[in-house]
Order: sequence, then structure tokens, then C-alpha cells
Amino acid sequence: METDKINIISLNVGKPTIITYRGQEISTGIYKNPVDGPLYLSKTQLTGDGQADLKYHGGVEKAVCVYSYEHYPYWEKELARPLAFGAFGENLTVTGMLEADVCIGDTFQWGEAVVQVSQPRQPCHKLAKKYDLIDMPVRVQNSGFTGFYLRVLTEGTVAKTDQIKLLQRHPQQVTLTYANQIMHHDKHDREGLERLLAVAELSSSWRNTFEKRLNGIEVDSKERLLGK
Repeated sequence: METDKINIISLNVGKPTIITYRGQEISTGIYKNPVDGPLYLSKTQLTGDGQADLKYHGGVEKAVCVYSYEHYPYWEKELARPLAFGAFGENLTVTGMLEADVCIGDTFQWGEAVVQVSQPRQPCHKLAKKYDLIDMPVRVQNSGFTGFYLRVLTEGTVAKTDQIKLLQRHPQQVTLTYANQIMHHDKHDREGLERLLAVAELSSSWRNTFEKRLNGIEVDSKERLLGK
């Protein structure tokens, strides 16, 4: 990952809104709109942002959602439609931060803030409802083009025009691509589970899932994927 090639394409925020999906009212924060001015980034969110389902989104370990603009052409072809910035509910649409290059625990300077990668993004059923495709979360999950979350180590004012600079590459260099492989495909790879659990900066929710798997406990993700 070359820091000088990281660029913010769009900075997106949005408060939860009520949508009607197949006759049912649903609260969702997946609709984000680009903003040009500076925003304050607290430990939990950007000014003007919000999440509807705090079980799966938001909080100190998921303060900022990041998605790579390099993936947009793939999805525009898959969905046969143009996509606006924030199409995946991300706060940051970026280039130069692909899942295969970014590692859990990598730390970056963004404006006044210092942020750290905590986990890959796990797509939920709100994506399915946004695009009216029941398998959209599984498609995103299986593609590996998931995006990721940042925790905030130092609060501060940030802007689209600020450069994101790598401060520290995590020494264990466990990429988001590797983490996704263990989470979604090689679920019983003991060596992989232990490698991820050895990363202290891994989010508590992913740590809990991996610890359960090591103990032979199956973890059901149907609620996240289907909203059930």
C-alpha cells in the first residue's frame, strides 16, 4: 500500500431514515450523501452521520466505514446501473486502500484525527433492501469487496481534502482479504482463527465470533444477512 496513492473520492454522511420496503417500514442509515466541508470526527461518528441498527453498525469500533472506489465498476456491471458515491453506505469512498493491501491494526492520520483499521465490513440486509436484491449482502461478502471499518484513536476535524497518511503498518500484517477468507469461507481453519485472534486490534465482535468457532460453537449470521 502506497500512502501517496490514497485519495478520498467522496466524504459521505447521513442520518437514519425510514423507508418502505415491500409494505414494511424500515429504519436505515445506509443512505449517505457527499459533503464538501470539514466535519468533526468523534470516537463514534462523523458530525451529521448516524446508524439505525447499533447491533451491527456504529460504535467505537465502527466509527467510520470505508469503501474502495476501485470496486465501483465491478458493481455497476453486476447491477447494470450507475452508482453514486456512498452507494454501499460508506463514509469514505477512497482509492488506494484495497482489502488485499490494508491490514487490521494499520493506523492512519486523517486531518486532525488518528484512525485505525478494526475489521472488514460485514454487509447486512439493508444493502439487499436498498438494491431490492435479496442476495446482495452475500454477493458483497463472497466478492471480497467488503470495505472496512475504522476506530478513532484521536478525535479531530477531518475533510475530503485532507490526505490519509499511513502512520504505522501493523507488524503482523493480517490483511482484510485474509480476514474475510477466514470469516466467510475457511471458517474452521484453526491456524487462521488463531492468527486473527493474535491481532490485539481486531474488533471485539469478530474476536467473539472466532473464539466461539475455536470452541466448536457455530455462529449464525442469518439475522445480519436477512434481517431475521
